Amino acid sequence: MVERKKQMTRDKVSRLVNWGHWFAFFNGFLAMIVGARYLSSVGYPETIIGWGYLAISTIGHFSFLAFIVYVVFLFPVTLLLPYSKILRGYAALVATLGLCILLYDTIVYDDYGIHLSPFAFDLAWTDLNALLKSTSYIATPTAIILIELTAANFIWKRIEKLEKKQLGNKAIAFVGICFISSHLVHIWADASDVTQITRFDDTYPLSYPATARSFMESHGIEGTNSDDNSYQTKARKLSYPVAPLECKAPAELQEQANVLIITVDGLRADMVNELTMPFLTQYQADNKQFSEHYSGGNQFKTGMFALFYGLQGNYGDRKEFYHTAPIMTDALTKAGYQQAIFLSEENQRVFEGRSIFDGLTIFTNHSETSSAQTDMKNVQQFVDWSAEQQSHWFSLVNLSAPKHYDTPIGFLGIETVKPHIDLKPAQRVLYNQYRQSLYFIDQQLQKIVSALSDDTVVMITGTHGQVFNSNTSEVNQNLSPGNVQVPFVMHWPKAGADNVTYRTSHYGIVPTVMSHILHCDNPITDYSSGYSLLQPSEQSWVYIGDSRTFAIYQSEEITVLDRHGKYRIYDIDYQKRLKHKLSAPELIQVMREGRRLYNQ
Repeated sequence: MVERKKQMTRDKVSRLVNWGHWFAFFNGFLAMIVGARYLSSVGYPETIIGWGYLAISTIGHFSFLAFIVYVVFLFPVTLLLPYSKILRGYAALVATLGLCILLYDTIVYDDYGIHLSPFAFDLAWTDLNALLKSTSYIATPTAIILIELTAANFIWKRIEKLEKKQLGNKAIAFVGICFISSHLVHIWADASDVTQITRFDDTYPLSYPATARSFMESHGIEGTNSDDNSYQTKARKLSYPVAPLECKAPAELQEQANVLIITVDGLRADMVNELTMPFLTQYQADNKQFSEHYSGGNQFKTGMFALFYGLQGNYGDRKEFYHTAPIMTDALTKAGYQQAIFLSEENQRVFEGRSIFDGLTIFTNHSETSSAQTDMKNVQQFVDWSAEQQSHWFSLVNLSAPKHYDTPIGFLGIETVKPHIDLKPAQRVLYNQYRQSLYFIDQQLQKIVSALSDDTVVMITGTHGQVFNSNTSEVNQNLSPGNVQVPFVMHWPKAGADNVTYRTSHYGIVPTVMSHILHCDNPITDYSSGYSLLQPSEQSWVYIGDSRTFAIYQSEEITVLDRHGKYRIYDIDYQKRLKHKLSAPELIQVMREGRRLYNQ
């Protein structure tokens, strides 16, 4: 008799376990429906390969999540309380809570571009009223729990029929094949740079697709490095500019000044002094010096994007901007400006296949000897080009020797000095070699400026700063002031010398050109994230970086975040602050600005 009761209990538990598997499978299907909302944020695939990968990835991922929820929250209860009515009600509540969290995550992801995390939750909680714009936050959970209770009872009543058909093993095999296949396909896509697949890497929550890049590289196998830019990353229409530009026609412009921007890769703001860069130091004193100026990023790519587009670096990762020219250069073309850019082949390749330099004649140089030699060629080519122009022109000259600590062979530099910052012995060597490179660049700046007429608008700045580290990966992740704060000096015809102490950034260059040189009447927010350099910014923060890792510079603290919501808070000297909460209102503004041009 006792044995019979044990057998009945085992049969009951077995039936409940079987029911739980089917209930989890059903909720995996519901999670896929809810998860489709993520695609409205990142855009739909446009190729068969993309759709195929997305299908198996979606099935495998959400089924796996549903199974994990079952194992953690339902299976133990099945063993402890093997009562079907209690279990069905409890399972419906757990499933409803899980789907509501998933639904809330889709809302947060759509609005901020990140998944739920302690950081995202703090942010979303502060901005809750804006996120939950209707009474659906009451109706939706009610509808979900009704569906869950109905499904739980429906499956329970038909569990014996499902067992007889032996569909369970087939369903498990199908989901398992999809899960494993999606990871295998992603390994291939990651190794081959198939971006129509890898662009979905961060779309789903708790998704960590397998990669093989490091494994293949360690075994001497190289990917194809293909660059597929044929797809959209956003389903919503891009509004850039928000409204058609209203600028003065060429005939209405009384004075069309020539405009020159000189950018130096790796130019730190705190390294411009009389000993290291005597010419630039004096040039700053004679013109407008912006002493609190920041680049848009810590790399050439992000710094140059902020300079040409006047937009936060996360826009630069959107594929729409691969094929969207800056409105600044487009407006200069319409105003009759001749345009040219002078840069190294290495830097030109960073934007190969993109529209950032549309409208400009591109002059590139390369030297097998050194980047300093390339800079000398670019400087001479610009001097010759500017002398040949018969009408007004716009040009950008990019110099890159300091980024590589480079000087020409035989260059006579300056004496070695003690670093003004705390550095390790190996870093001190880099520090003084860097100073030699800056001294060389200072001479090139003097050569360029000497060839210009006094009525030319001149802006001299850095694409990014420099930290004294030979590890490229660490340098690219470093968002400290030394790597992003750059000098900025502007020669404005007939304007006197001035030391501007309010904070400015590369985002202000486009508004300055558009408002004060081309006399466009549009609100600056129609086309830029910044404000004119000639007026203090209304924003209390500066966004620096791209969509993967970025920093928010505020008056007294620096918040560094990644796209998964992990964050670290530093003081203004970049010393980590422990047990310090982030400032949500400013960060909400940052997130909104990074998606504003898609919400018009």
